[in-house]
Amino acid sequence: MVSGLKQALEIGSQKSSNLLSKTDGFFANAAVKILLPEEARKVEKTLRNLGMGKLADDAILSMNRAAEDAAKSAAPIFKQAIVNMSWQDAWGILRGSDTAATAYLRGSTSSALTEAFRPVIAQSIDKVGATKHWNTLFTNYNKFASKKINPDLTAYVTEQALRGIFIQLAQEEKDIRKNPAARTTELLRKVFGSK
Repeated sequence: MVSGLKQALEIGSQKSSNLLSKTDGFFANAAVKILLPEEARKVEKTLRNLGMGKLADDAILSMNRAAEDAAKSAAPIFKQAIVNMSWQDAWGILRGSDTAATAYLRGSTSSALTEAFRPVIAQSIDKVGATKHWNTLFTNYNKFASKKINPDLTAYVTEQALRGIFIQLAQEEKDIRKNPAARTTELLRKVFGSK
């Protein structure tokens, strides 16, 4: 049973990482797409009203491209957490909710994922021009506003990328637990078919 659970987690985490690291993995997926931060939505609305919607669109696309780049580094971190899983952890997951494994991985990998994602996102933001778009967006907004907005873009995108990874992972976990067609190996069919 423990081997089946570990296999399910490896398959689910690899699939999640692969899906989200593709071009449009975040951007075209409404469940995980990264939008401007809440405090910047007023900025976005103002810019769109002033005919500068492309600035907002470019900033949003750039943030999602950065998250897609970072998602490539998730699978090895998940794999290490799965390898380190205790028998008690595995048993609790097997008997837990339909997202118990996702909760376990969130608890055991969030720090490592943040540490791995942040520099990749920072580099990717620069590579795809998100910092430029972000700065252009807020420079233009600040011309019309008295209150300057300047949140930490790298931290925000990192947080949202992690949120997206765990949303996708939870979906994969639910699918394996509930959908016999998602149990792609004999071991998965044996372990999850008996539930």
